[in-house]
Amino acid sequence: MRRASRLLLGTCLLVLVLGPAVQGAPGQCPGLCHCHGDLQHVICDGVGLKKIPRVSEVTRLLNLQRNNLGAIPTGAFGESKGLISLHMQHCRLREIGSQAFKGLKKLIYLYLSHNDITSIKPGAFEDLTELTYLYLDGNQIGELARGIFSPMVNLFILQLNDNKLRELRPGTFAGAKDLRWLHMSGNELTTLQPGSLDDVENLAILHLDRNKMSSYPAAAMSKLRVVEELTLGRNPMRTIPDVAFQSFGRYMEKLQLDGMGLEKFSDGAFAGVTAVKSLNLDNNKLRSLPKSFDFGTVTNLTLSNNPWSCSCQLAPLRRWMDSSRIRPDAVCASPPQQKGKQVRDSSAFGGCRVKTKRAKKGARLHGARH
Repeated sequence: MRRASRLLLGTCLLVLVLGPAVQGAPGQCPGLCHCHGDLQHVICDGVGLKKIPRVSEVTRLLNLQRNNLGAIPTGAFGESKGLISLHMQHCRLREIGSQAFKGLKKLIYLYLSHNDITSIKPGAFEDLTELTYLYLDGNQIGELARGIFSPMVNLFILQLNDNKLRELRPGTFAGAKDLRWLHMSGNELTTLQPGSLDDVENLAILHLDRNKMSSYPAAAMSKLRVVEELTLGRNPMRTIPDVAFQSFGRYMEKLQLDGMGLEKFSDGAFAGVTAVKSLNLDNNKLRSLPKSFDFGTVTNLTLSNNPWSCSCQLAPLRRWMDSSRIRPDAVCASPPQQKGKQVRDSSAFGGCRVKTKRAKKGARLHGARH
């Protein structure tokens, strides 16, 4: 897929720019660290550092994982202008200060996962114009300032899973127009304000599962054009409105709506959706599927733990099951004589009529001439 090829390209790029790992001169290494490739790789993983060591401009990779650094002083990387990849996971960082990464104009990979970061100051990411991959998952971030990512004109993947974000406001992603993967699972989001995603209309993957949104953020999503994968599971939404996915419906291949307490879809919820291959509806309160849902491209469908009503409204699902090798677990809850039976085995659909689309007059005439 398109996203996989981009990620593979990024991995190849990392190998290319960092060069081979060969043993360098150990005397030039920062204390407690070890180095490879004539200081191109500086590894200080879990060695008890309490401040950021200064490294040479020739260094391409700096690994500071599992140290007790606490903070990033301004100018800490002033002599490290050649860095391509910076690893600071599990470093007990509490705050990202203004100009924390000043001078790192070649940095492509920045890993800040699993720290105690509560705030990111304006200007924190100044100079990171080449940054492509930013990992901030597993922190305590509750708010993102307007334009905080604006220097990152090449940002492709942004990981914000498992933080404390409560809302998303317009301008948050200003400048990050090339962002393609946005992960915000496991936050405390109750709303995405209208316009909050307008700056990243080319998103291909959007993960919003495990949040607290009680209504579908239709206005915020309306400018997205090419979303291929959307996860909304485990948000307490009871309904999905009309044309919810229409702006990107020609591209969306994977949709996860599991564990939401979802009770119904509006009839036009799936209007414009023509590419779905995988749909997860497990663990909801659904009795039926909307008329607008097209089974034509589906190859993976999960429906378990819903109180399905085995009436003619569910007949398109049964017909799809009968014509497909995929026969997902879906149990009838009603009517009483069908309760407990699998939809695929129920006799409730024998008298349901198939609605056929009438051909247009022009199409019939055209066909008659041939």
